[in-house]
Amino acid sequence: MSDHRNNKPTEPKEFEEKVIQISRVSKKTKGGNKMGFSILMVVGDKKGKVGIGLGKAPDVVAAIKKGIKKAKKKMILVPLDGTTIPFKMEVKKGAGRVLLKPAPKGTGVIAGGPVRALVEVAGIRDISAKILGSDNQASSVYAAFEALKKIQQIVDIRGISLRSIIDIEKEEKEKIKELQEKAKATANIADAKEAKKVIAKVDNKEKNVVKAAPKKVVSKPAAKKAVKKA
Repeated sequence: MSDHRNNKPTEPKEFEEKVIQISRVSKKTKGGNKMGFSILMVVGDKKGKVGIGLGKAPDVVAAIKKGIKKAKKKMILVPLDGTTIPFKMEVKKGAGRVLLKPAPKGTGVIAGGPVRALVEVAGIRDISAKILGSDNQASSVYAAFEALKKIQQIVDIRGISLRSIIDIEKEEKEKIKELQEKAKATANIADAKEAKKVIAKVDNKEKNVVKAAPKKVVSKPAAKKAVKKA
């Protein structure tokens, strides 16, 4: 019998994980210095949920697993206005300082490495981000995460209504339809005007032909015969 276990389709992952920073650390113990790893992770579902977590362990794999576990426990729901954030936000946290600004649809993610990783796993498709503070990757990603938390808090407190991606796509379709109808109406008007011009030209040509028609010349003998017959 053939084995079909390897032919099973792989299920899509619920969350996407990205490594932000890997650091080697040492811990002093009675037996001497114990080496290990400290790994900063970002985790998100690309639908608004995102979290960050720092995992520490003697080996890389274990540190990554701990980082993912902590990130999932500290997740927030980023309020999205379509494919971007609803308003700009500047935040300073520790040595990190970041400015996040909304961007029109189709702009893409304009951001540096660590901040890009965070907003991408969060599902933000269009955004402009600037790192204004320290270049340290961990500091920048913590500041960006704090900025997203502040946006969430303001939206919740003020009750700001946001549009979903479906709403925005519907609006765009309606605008395209409206523009197509306007273009069609304009084309019909232009065709009607052109038709009037053509008709006017034809009428003028006919009038000119009638005016230019030669008069019939009658000779004197023929005229006399015509008078006698009358």
